[in-house]
Amino acid sequence: MHGLINRTIQGFVSDTRGETLWREVAERAELGFVEFEAMLSYDAEVTERVLRVVCAQLNLPLEALLEDIGTYLVSHENTEAVRRLLRFGGVDFVEFLHSLEDLPDRARLAVDDLRLPQLELCEHAMDHFSLTVTSQPVGFGAVMLGVLRAMADDYGALVILEYFPATQGSERIEIQLIEAAFAAGRGFELGARAV
Repeated sequence: MHGLINRTIQGFVSDTRGETLWREVAERAELGFVEFEAMLSYDAEVTERVLRVVCAQLNLPLEALLEDIGTYLVSHENTEAVRRLLRFGGVDFVEFLHSLEDLPDRARLAVDDLRLPQLELCEHAMDHFSLTVTSQPVGFGAVMLGVLRAMADDYGALVILEYFPATQGSERIEIQLIEAAFAAGRGFELGARAV
């Protein structure tokens, strides 16, 4: 498993629940260290073990934890770079949805050896979409559910999302767009401001 994924789990726990809890997780997961190195690879079993311990510590089912991590990736100040990468996908939520199939390639431009699952968007109507996530290990669809929820807020769109766990290696999210401009979204500028 890519170190960035493990580092994200660590960041989520540290940033949202505190460094003390993360140290407890690292100890209970028997990592033998406290900090994941973002550019190393780790055995998938290590990631699974850490997720199990975090779920137990927070008393959350795995899907809820993964969704929370997806929301964290977009909404926390320490993950602004991820939000910026996603916002380059379009000027509104629908354009963003249509850019999702390119997300694995965009992520690889930023980190060459990071392999994200395949994403396939199907537009059933102007306000109804489904996103299929083909992933091994299973669970990235729940992360994407959190990402979609946070990005809808970021764009100011009102959506209803329904998650369908893995069947035959794929997870699915049904997306119902209620109103594209329901609220003012968060500000976003393509270029960085000079100080």
